Formats: sequence, C-alpha cells, structure tokens
Amino acid sequence: MLLPRLIPMLLIREKGLVKTTKFTDDKYIGDPLNAVRIFNEKCVDEIIVLDIDATVKGKEPDFNMIESLASECRMPLCYGGGIKTVEQALKVLSLGVEKVSLSAAAIQNPNLITEIADKVGSQSVVVTLDVKRKRFGGFDVLTHNGTKSTKCSPVDLALKFQDLGAGELVLNSIDNDGLMTGYDLKLVGEVKKHMTLPMTLVGGCGTFQDVEALHAQEGLIGAAAGSFFVFKGKYRAVLITYPSEDIRLSISNLFNPISST
Repeated sequence: MLLPRLIPMLLIREKGLVKTTKFTDDKYIGDPLNAVRIFNEKCVDEIIVLDIDATVKGKEPDFNMIESLASECRMPLCYGGGIKTVEQALKVLSLGVEKVSLSAAAIQNPNLITEIADKVGSQSVVVTLDVKRKRFGGFDVLTHNGTKSTKCSPVDLALKFQDLGAGELVLNSIDNDGLMTGYDLKLVGEVKKHMTLPMTLVGGCGTFQDVEALHAQEGLIGAAAGSFFVFKGKYRAVLITYPSEDIRLSISNLFNPISST
C-alpha cells in the first residue's frame, strides 16, 4: 500500500532554522543541521529546505551550507533559494541534493525550468508557488517572501511550468502559513484538477486530521508542513516530531481501504 508523503519543510535565515507566520514574524527555532539529524532518526520520507533570504537579498545559494546539510541527510532532499542559473542548479545537485526548487527565478525566466530538466531530468526540478487569496476572490502568486505580486493565477503558472518540463509542483499558502488551522483545500482543489504533475501542499497543517482531510479530498498528494513537525502544545514549544508508520497507514486506509476477501 502506498503511504502518504509527509514532508517537513525547513526555512533557513542567516544559517538558522526559523518558522514564520503568514511569511512574517519569523521565530528562530534552532540549528538546521540538528533538525536534519533528528529527522534522519525518524525515517522521514523526504525534506524540503528553503533559504528564504537568498532571492530577496540577491545572493547565490550558500553551497557550503547545502553541502553540510546534504552530507547529513539520509532522506531525499529538495533545496530552494537563490538558484537563478543552470550552473547553480547543477552545482547544488552535485552536492548530494536530489531536487532543486525554483520560485521567483521560474517566473522571471520560465525557460530555466526546461534548461535544467534537459540536463538532469524533470524529476529533479520542482517549482514552488507562494499563493495568497485575493480580496475579492481568486488567488495570486507572490514572490520575494510574499512581497511582490506576479498578478498571475496559480493555475495559469502551474500549467505553464508543467508544459516547460517541471517534475513537481509545491503550493505554499501564505494565508495559512504557521497558523496550524488546516490546509487551504480550495486552493489545492482548484490547481490539482488541471494538473498531471505530482503536487505537494504546504501551509496550515496543525493536526493529523488536517492531513486526513487533504488526502480524503485529493488522494495521495504530498502533505508538507513546518510548524506541525517542530512545535508542541499551545505554547508552541520547540520539539521535532514525525508520525510513525502505523499512523501513516491509518491515514492511507481512509482513502485506500484494504478490500475484504
């Protein structure tokens, strides 16, 4: 039986691990290397690491930091932040990273997706869209930590990037980020019905029931989270956790029940 993909997303700022709320009010929560070591022991499916300052500050990827993370990581690693060229993407992948995530760079230079995919295969190219609800309905894709509007819908961009050779799409809900009140199911529903690519949703997960609701609606879609895996209790004490295989099987059984004989 296929298990749901449950993916920790780690945000890096000034080499430290942080967690944001609606892309603001970031809180330092520790050393990313230590977090990776803990997730290793918990047999995590895969992990996403995003340097949230690299693009905003016009910096290239911190290759030394990426190499340190990749050398510790015993699960598939996706890295995003500051990648603007094919050469940078190839260097990141050469350090032991399995996937590179593009965001602002993909919007500014869509052909970069094709150029990287032609070199290493679509399976290594992820596009992450940071999405915010518009005041009078619909969705807008933003870049630069949610400060710049593209005036494009996530559906239009997702279809474009799919045609250009992206291998996976990550939808990041700005409105739900860090709130732990549930995923934006309307957002993922609107985008996924147009797509054939594997998709992952992030933003808002606070309980296993949120993951169950996502999979009940969309099937075996990737469920990523930050706060859910690093905070514990109403005071949000830092405690890195990850569900056991038994819990993941129980989620899977909700929409893929074992047939009776």
